[in-house]
Amino acid sequence: MVNKIFKNKSVKDYVYIIIGATLVGLGYNIFLLPAKIAAGGLSGVSTILFELYEWSPAYTQVIMNIPIFIVGWITLGKEFSGRTILGTFWVPFVIWLSKDIPITVTNPLLGSLYGGIILGIGLGIVYKGNGSTGGTAAIAQIVKKFTNLSSGYSQLIVDGIVVTSSLIVFNLELTLFALAAIYITSKAIDAVQLRTSATKLVMIITNKEERIQSLIKDGIDRGLTKVRSVGGYTNQSQTMILCVAEKQEAFFLRKILQEEEPNAFVIFLDASDILGRGFSLEKYYGQKL
Repeated sequence: MVNKIFKNKSVKDYVYIIIGATLVGLGYNIFLLPAKIAAGGLSGVSTILFELYEWSPAYTQVIMNIPIFIVGWITLGKEFSGRTILGTFWVPFVIWLSKDIPITVTNPLLGSLYGGIILGIGLGIVYKGNGSTGGTAAIAQIVKKFTNLSSGYSQLIVDGIVVTSSLIVFNLELTLFALAAIYITSKAIDAVQLRTSATKLVMIITNKEERIQSLIKDGIDRGLTKVRSVGGYTNQSQTMILCVAEKQEAFFLRKILQEEEPNAFVIFLDASDILGRGFSLEKYYGQKL
């Protein structure tokens, strides 16, 4: 019976989101909040407000998430689903549930290290379930839509504002620990998702190039390059599609390809020094830097 339930992809996604969001909430209460680490996102904002006014982080995150979710629903439409609702409000629920947890770490070094790891693992699991924890990730999506900035730049801008605020409220040392936690979190997310670097070169070999092109355009809205090729074993003409994407986009594309075109031959490679439209500052300033 249990196996039948978990064969349902939708149910499995929701289980991933619950597990991941639970880890995010516990990581916050055990490591980040006691160590005063404002590691970006709404969790960082709630840490700052708790330090200033002793406002409950759980209630603060819920209150801040409601307008963000409404704006996101209006502007992004179908990108905000039931999975987003669950992830967005499960995290503060876990934070509220575990607010008096007796196991805490106040050392900022240990808090940023282990808090970053647990937070990254949790978020990675949430992303595996095609979910989101809302907050600044949702704000970054909105910024991306209206500015044409990449997801990475959008998230960097939003989290940068939070970290700058922590410098004013706390001190330089704790702010540096917060930056370290953000970096560790990004690496942990990467390890859970694709176990590779932040930017991916996706190579797809298929005889259904129009179908794959449509999936890439509708799924992650990235450009691609098509190369005519011949199979060494079959001697049949095929198309090799090359696409560069950010880590979350690459993971989402993998899920789409597994569902829609499971017979396509797909390779994910680490990519670095990506220049050009969508991946360099030349796009935004109109000149080489």
